[in-house]
Amino acid sequence: MNNPVQWFEISTKDIERAKKFYSEIFKLKFQFIEAPGAKMYMFGEPDKVGSSGCLVQSNDNTPSTEGTIIYFKSDDVSIELANIKNAGGSIVVPKTDIGEFGFYAQFIDTEGNRIGLHSNT
Repeated sequence: MNNPVQWFEISTKDIERAKKFYSEIFKLKFQFIEAPGAKMYMFGEPDKVGSSGCLVQSNDNTPSTEGTIIYFKSDDVSIELANIKNAGGSIVVPKTDIGEFGFYAQFIDTEGNRIGLHSNT
């Protein structure tokens, strides 16, 4: 099965605060991009398998806890969950066993987005 997701954008109110949060939780490296009416921090490798995306701050984007949820891959969701509160987020679904599909958790980031984690262990 092909992975059809190419790109995603995580909305921010304060892009620098969001960058700090995601750097602490996922150890991401960012590339700053300024577009007309928007600031972005891109992460991932757009030319490799899997999805890359960005943090975005613009008048056209609003963080939300409702709607689409993006899941980040993890070796063990407990690792990221241990850092969520200290980085300014909150856990809304603790590490949860989903049988043969592994484990998942969800948190609210510093901007008010609901984000998921998934691991096999």
